[in-house]
Amino acid sequence: MAASRALAKVVRLGSHSIHRSRILKFNGLQRRGIAACIDPSLGLTDEQKEFQKVAFDFAANEMAPHMAEWDQKEIFPVDAMRKAAQLGFGGIYVNPDVGGSGLSRLDTSIIFEALSTGCVSTTAYISIHNMCAWMIDTFGNNEQREKYCPDLCSMQKLASYCLTEPGSGSDAASLLTSAKLQGDHYILNGSKAFISGGGDTDVYVVMCRTGGKGPKGISCLVVEKETLGLSFGKKEKKIGWNSQPTRAVIFEDCAVPVTNRLGAEGEGFNIAMKGLNGGRINIASCSLGAAHAAVLLARDYLCVRKQFGETLSNSQYLQFKLAEMATKLVASRLMVRQAALSLQEGRPDAVALCSMAKLFVTDECFSICNQALQMHGGYGYLKDYAVQQYLRDIRVHQILEGTNEVMRMIIARSLLAES
Repeated sequence: MAASRALAKVVRLGSHSIHRSRILKFNGLQRRGIAACIDPSLGLTDEQKEFQKVAFDFAANEMAPHMAEWDQKEIFPVDAMRKAAQLGFGGIYVNPDVGGSGLSRLDTSIIFEALSTGCVSTTAYISIHNMCAWMIDTFGNNEQREKYCPDLCSMQKLASYCLTEPGSGSDAASLLTSAKLQGDHYILNGSKAFISGGGDTDVYVVMCRTGGKGPKGISCLVVEKETLGLSFGKKEKKIGWNSQPTRAVIFEDCAVPVTNRLGAEGEGFNIAMKGLNGGRINIASCSLGAAHAAVLLARDYLCVRKQFGETLSNSQYLQFKLAEMATKLVASRLMVRQAALSLQEGRPDAVALCSMAKLFVTDECFSICNQALQMHGGYGYLKDYAVQQYLRDIRVHQILEGTNEVMRMIIARSLLAES
């Protein structure tokens, strides 16, 4: 019922939703209707199709026209994200009693895939923000949920996830940022690296060491931007994800109230990993959106570009390549949706399936975008053409939320544990 009420709100606010047959313009090329074999609405319920349309519409009207500018000028599009939050996209899988939409993990994947066709970088930040809001909603007490979640769901306040450190990336359990208890406050010292939104966001969900070595010594604190002792490094220069700032987050005798701890002491690593299971589906979904857009861009380019007296679409070699791209896209989408269902249902295979989805989809979708760029020839290497931005923006998806090498380790351990 909660999901239905939230969905009704989303559909009502987005009643101007696009139809698949509508012609959209991408970089001077006309995108015709989506071929039935790669239609992302296949197999969805009527309700899911409705909010998918809302997300596609928002991507086409509010994101795609600005995608290149946000990238080139490194603009963090807060106003656009707040418009997305008005449609229910600021707390998609947060409970409705604190302002969330109360939708499922599958619903969330569908929305992020659609939004990413408009701007991968911005959607990826929205997905991280959603993960932070969910962590507070799921592991926080009622006072914490009521304090933070409504403003996060409306995106009046923005959140960042702080796990990675300069010396602990894949080996997250070795993190060194310390939180020493003094009276009713923790004194936080250390630094976090590669933090999306760092310096521009309001709430930091921080994993820190309150106990001994290893994962059981890690706790989770919510740190507000105005806290004394909190500062930020320089804005990093990146090859992609340029519509969201990335900075180091630095703690120097930063006093955080004990009341800002999520869960009990020592539960932080478990909270972090549960957040990342969903984050892996989210980021894979963002890769899907980029790949979907890239397939359409490549198809349309082949139909208008002439070489040797005929359009490239008449080349059997390129036809076969396009067919392979479409097949990889559909296979990737099915894998993500299966993993999302498993996580939503709390099945024992969820961790492995989320890892499989993240590994397979981010690799294959990057391959799709790379092939789409190749099909564009020299034009694909120009920033006038969107295909290069999709490629740049999803490259990092093979690294973050656990590198794809770590995904292989998780999958192998799951297999061997059952032998």
